[in-house]
Amino acid sequence: MKITDVEVTLFKWESIPDTSYSSLSGKIGGRSDLGLVTISTDKGINGHAFLGSASKPASIDANSLIKFLKPLLIGQNPLDRELLWQKMSVTVRNAGIRVIGACDIALWDIGGKFANMPIHQLLGTYRRTVRAYASSTVYQEPERYADEAMRMQSEGWTAYKIHPPTNPELDIECCLQIRKAVGDNHTLMLDSTWAYDYPSAVRVGQAIQELNYYWYEDPLADDDIYNYVKLKQQLHIPMMATEYSPGGFTSYTSWITEKATDFLRGDVAVKGGITAIMKTAALAEAFHMNYEVHHGGNSLNNVANMHAIMAMKNCEFFEVLLPSGAQKYGLENDIEVDSSGNVHAFTGPGLGADIDFDLIEHHKVGVIS
Repeated sequence: MKITDVEVTLFKWESIPDTSYSSLSGKIGGRSDLGLVTISTDKGINGHAFLGSASKPASIDANSLIKFLKPLLIGQNPLDRELLWQKMSVTVRNAGIRVIGACDIALWDIGGKFANMPIHQLLGTYRRTVRAYASSTVYQEPERYADEAMRMQSEGWTAYKIHPPTNPELDIECCLQIRKAVGDNHTLMLDSTWAYDYPSAVRVGQAIQELNYYWYEDPLADDDIYNYVKLKQQLHIPMMATEYSPGGFTSYTSWITEKATDFLRGDVAVKGGITAIMKTAALAEAFHMNYEVHHGGNSLNNVANMHAIMAMKNCEFFEVLLPSGAQKYGLENDIEVDSSGNVHAFTGPGLGADIDFDLIEHHKVGVIS
């Protein structure tokens, strides 16, 4: 089997609700575009992935995919995923990590379809269901977080993560009101989106560990290993970093050897595909650490994330970013959380997702090939 073509179909995503997760990511809303990546083969088996998100249009990266990665893929056996991932990774400075991730996902989609099994089974299934947590947008009023957490708890969700206003004292008040609202046994996490200096990070960390929060995510700058080590020495709440730590999956090494984090973090978009995050999950497992998978930025990336999670022992959760209107687009049937707060593995071959090809055709901007 040989790869015969690689193309990206750009399609409009409109009416995205106004949303923010941090001051660094800025405001999301209005209009973006996604790209349907298609890798074709001479056996008639096509692999797909989505490129882009509500905050980062695919049109920014699509030309890089075609310019730098298509020449590497044409004529190759799509089942040689490790070889192709290594070749693509060398181009990261030019192509970008997100396009490498998209191509890697499409190759795994081909592999699963060729084997007639879902990707998680191709990887080696560990489970078929996993807990989900709701991941909030930013509010300025503590009671809005508390009300949302209570509402989701009443719907069956068992875990809730806050993206706070990033004012340390206000953040502490938000965390306190959420804990009061949902009770002592509900799983809560705080993702401070790299917002604090060291003294503020200590104050907030001490407060939420007394409130029995499950983890403390990204309180400091994503390259500040020195202060992460100090912070970890001051707190006993588990620390989570490395979502956007500079570099690919090999950049995790210093975080482990310096004992700067308790969990490793990443996803198929920001770390370079299913191949990359499975490597990292194995690395984390060797040190008895969890690898908690981050939201993938679009619906099909999240399906790829879910397949990987189902093949990992050392991942406890599936992240669901709110609101769904800023995250879910392009599939006929997206991932849903059941009444017990869990998500379930897709069972069809490859990604097993029903891509909404009619929607893509209706909103098509153009094809880059």
